[in-house]
Amino acid sequence: MLRYPSVDELALRAAALADRRPRDARLRRVGTSRAGLPMQLLSVGHGSRQVLVVAGPHANEPVGGATVLRLAERVLADPRLRDGADVTWNLLLCLDPDGSRRNEGWLSGPYTLGRHFRHFFRPGFREQPEWLPDGAGRAALPETRTLLALQDELRPFLQCSLHGVDVGGGFVELTRDLPGMAPRLAHIAARLDVPLELGPYDTLYWPALGPAVFRIPPPPPPLPPSAGRDDALTAAITEAAVGSTWFHPHPYGTVTAVVEAPMWAVPAVQDPSVPAGTDDALREAARTLRHDTALLEGLLARVRPRLGAVPDAERLLAPVDDHVLVCPGLADSWDPDTAPATGADGSPRPLPPLTAAGLTALRICARRSALRTAGLLHQLVTATGQDPCGARTELDRLIDGWCAEYHDGLGARFVPVARQAEYQARVVLAAFDLARHRDPAPGPGPRPPARPATRTGVPFE
Repeated sequence: MLRYPSVDELALRAAALADRRPRDARLRRVGTSRAGLPMQLLSVGHGSRQVLVVAGPHANEPVGGATVLRLAERVLADPRLRDGADVTWNLLLCLDPDGSRRNEGWLSGPYTLGRHFRHFFRPGFREQPEWLPDGAGRAALPETRTLLALQDELRPFLQCSLHGVDVGGGFVELTRDLPGMAPRLAHIAARLDVPLELGPYDTLYWPALGPAVFRIPPPPPPLPPSAGRDDALTAAITEAAVGSTWFHPHPYGTVTAVVEAPMWAVPAVQDPSVPAGTDDALREAARTLRHDTALLEGLLARVRPRLGAVPDAERLLAPVDDHVLVCPGLADSWDPDTAPATGADGSPRPLPPLTAAGLTALRICARRSALRTAGLLHQLVTATGQDPCGARTELDRLIDGWCAEYHDGLGARFVPVARQAEYQARVVLAAFDLARHRDPAPGPGPRPPARPATRTGVPFE
């Protein structure tokens, strides 16, 4: 596979596969997105034990679509992975088809950072279907409710959520320990020349189960109904302290593995050394983020009044507003001179000791936040068909300069799509092998109350 598949290509290729092997593979519609796009599940095998693989949970991370097609072919080719293991593989082709469609401006290539960020889209926090800030019972998105219903129907022993790191390295996050995952991950990464990210920003406060393997902490209670947007964003983005669909099937004994594969790889994310001058490096990262956020706030103020005629402008503005809102708090949490002594939940939250890999991850995170915001603003200005305030010219300059820092300062290089998908598929198969041989967790207890369902069995109310 030389490029990422689009939403339509995924559906066509999955249907062709099911037509070719109708006894072993079945394709069914399990839900409908907010925009009316079908959400489809490809099931391979007829075993009594279930694996659920979720592609496209983040709209800007298309590698999962390529991975599920590769997994389907591999499972069909090897009966030991299905009949011999008494397993059915359930592959959700895309959790956010609406958002994924908005990224199709860059999916076919050429794969450059500038093209990627100028066509980048990722919805605002509350429109990302894996998050449950209000708890499963109050899940608002039909895409989220579709996934929750699948989890309750299948009770999988393994769930894999397929994510893509735009710039950085690969890593794995687990809701339960899978002993042996770290050495298998290291072997796969070495064979495919994929750097492993030893200190990702996502896992800053999480325990490590081994190099590049991290334990996801249990979610806190849902935010109270009185919690505002600022509270939810702070909890979710600065500390990842929010409920998610990763933990929803936990009572069934499910292991959830979040498998991150890099698009542009940076070798320094796997440097375990302890550098000198860490505090100065943190101050510099915080200064950079504050400076870039102030620039983008000024551009946003110039652009916003001119967007009245842009269709669906609010959908693009929502993630821009999210980034502008949380970035000052992120900068404060990194800066040794301003870092709070406690987290959003009141618990002690000092910044943990950082290796060179962790500092590199923070540098990448600071630039990524600015680049995503600049890319969304660039799309908004372009959609107006004019640029009387000169914002597009300034955004082009910023995007080109920041992308050059990734290339020249961090050595970011694109990982071919086929290698990304192969890496991710091998990690999923390693997690599968370890999960199917682990001791089962305590019994799942009673089945959750049934949700209202349509003719397809998928909740929409």
